[in-house]
Amino acid sequence: MKVAVLLSGGLDSTTALYWAHHHHEVVCALSFDYGSNHAARELACARYQAEQLGIPYHEIDLRSISAHLQSALLSGAEAIPTADYAEDNLKQTVVPFRNGIFLAIAAGIAESNGATGIVIAAHGGDHALYPDCREDFMTAMAAAISLGTYANLEILRPFITHSKGEITAIGAQLGVDFAHTYSCYCGRERHCGQCATCRERRDSFAAAGLPDPTDYED
Repeated sequence: MKVAVLLSGGLDSTTALYWAHHHHEVVCALSFDYGSNHAARELACARYQAEQLGIPYHEIDLRSISAHLQSALLSGAEAIPTADYAEDNLKQTVVPFRNGIFLAIAAGIAESNGATGIVIAAHGGDHALYPDCREDFMTAMAAAISLGTYANLEILRPFITHSKGEITAIGAQLGVDFAHTYSCYCGRERHCGQCATCRERRDSFAAAGLPDPTDYED
């Protein structure tokens, strides 16, 4: 199947890119700059990973809409909470309908590039916090995109029931260079080590029984 891959430059989406490259023909990798704190570092990793696989890379500028969205990810590093993902205040990091926006744009680009599928790295650990990562949302969005495209595009979500530790293990098997992925919501040169996504990243390597190549401040 010819597919387009949503690629943020983080651990999960990079593993999804390698998974798609192994199982399908990837016509393009798509990244979205929506003005997040960590955009510059994350997108640099996305570009690097696509280049390593020789996959056409497209970066879509969505910064013009960031002023109309409420999220700690768009408000500067000082707004990032450091509690665990189970904490209610982590809802501050949700960008409203982010995956819906990304998938809608990706559908048009994917069909224009001859793809019949879109790969997204939504996973089991996202379900509690992010409504647009849950399978019921993905099922509904997949139906809408299929009905709205001549190609009847499919949404492939290979990790929808996987934990982040399982994804990390899969990525290692596929040869992902995790040192060239970025997760920290603060967006500094080194991962802060304290925000929830840094904690989740560190835990994923431990769960997979793999050394963590990440340079953390703490």
